[in-house]
Amino acid sequence: MNIQDIVNEHIAVAKSLSGMEKEILEASKICEAAILRGNKILLAGNGGSAADAQHIAAEFVGRYVKNRASMPAIALTTDSSALTAIANDYGFEHVFSRQLEGLGTEGDVFIGISTSGNSANIVKAVEVARQKRIKIILLLGNEGGALGKKRLVADENELLLIVPSKTTARVQEMHIFIGHIICQYLEN
Repeated sequence: MNIQDIVNEHIAVAKSLSGMEKEILEASKICEAAILRGNKILLAGNGGSAADAQHIAAEFVGRYVKNRASMPAIALTTDSSALTAIANDYGFEHVFSRQLEGLGTEGDVFIGISTSGNSANIVKAVEVARQKRIKIILLLGNEGGALGKKRLVADENELLLIVPSKTTARVQEMHIFIGHIICQYLEN
């Protein structure tokens, strides 16, 4: 293992975000508009992406840098009773979609996080979000995976932010960085 190689890879992937400035700003404005309308942000992901969903939701509800009014955000990854009941009764691919059915309303924002772009439960959540007219922001890696390929037609209710890396750790690092940028935009 060469630490400098890891650092260099991180820097290269981070530099690629400068080419995504327009999309990150658009994601920030989508979240801002939802909050100003009285809607909420719902986040989900698996594994490290679940932790990122919880981290970003906590930044919205608590604070990122400065004291300000709390912003409504829910990580769909935190209710162990809902997760286990839904997984047991319907299958793990429905753990987020069932929650979106019950908690999501038109005008909310769903932030789905998937480093592979292939998470079946995020795919199902996107389907429900589309039905309920919930705005969709997907933080993806791996060239977008299946989620990136499923959206062939541009839709004003959907935004893809695809980190150009197949290395899970680098993708996760950029996803949390994007989340922090959105938080900072909203606080300012």
